[in-house]
Amino acid sequence: MTMTIEKSLRDFNFWGGAATNAAKLTPAELDTLEEYLDSIEFDAPMSITEVNDCLWFDFESVCDWLGLDYEEVMART
Repeated sequence: MTMTIEKSLRDFNFWGGAATNAAKLTPAELDTLEEYLDSIEFDAPMSITEVNDCLWFDFESVCDWLGLDYEEVMART
């Protein structure tokens, strides 16, 4: 079975390291990331796990996509 859920990244329930990383981004930055990911042509919609893993394991790339300095973002409280 395949399910598709449309949900803003602001409302996404991240888990593990992705939750920690997502909390370091502002709502506006999450909106910009969502627009960026929407602009990419994927073969299929991203799964919930893929969205989470993107913020967990590729957070340095996420910061780069947003034009943010990774070290500065990681220093946010």
